Amino acid sequence: MKPTWIVVADNTLARFFTVDTESSPLEELSQLTHEKGRLLDNDLTTDIPGKIRASNGVGHAFEQATDPKRHEAENFAKQITGSLTEALNANKFEQLVLVAGPAFLGMLRKELPETLSKRVSFSLDKSIASQSPADIRSHLPKYLPTI
Repeated sequence: MKPTWIVVADNTLARFFTVDTESSPLEELSQLTHEKGRLLDNDLTTDIPGKIRASNGVGHAFEQATDPKRHEAENFAKQITGSLTEALNANKFEQLVLVAGPAFLGMLRKELPETLSKRVSFSLDKSIASQSPADIRSHLPKYLPTI
């Protein structure tokens, strides 16, 4: 079997696993954490939006151009793909399995360079990053697909 990494992530935690065979248990290699992903919007922005009053006396608040939580999740997705790119360049794996909630999985896919995206053999849209390796393995196919 080609060396395979399984990445299980959400907007605050990314866990990297490997397997010996298509049906073996997961072996955890490392983790990345992103503490800013846990913060509230108020804690991520330094200023509250300003207000404007129209000529007729009606006012409204300015809205932020981007959602601070989404921005932090995108930053973390970039950090994860950076780590994966380094590992691929060091020949640590040949194929990749991605597991993340639907929104974060989409962010990861968007950030993956072509060299990584063509290594993805399977992806699963479930938010299970905090589960035990055995529980995570139970959500994956009995025999992991190979490319």
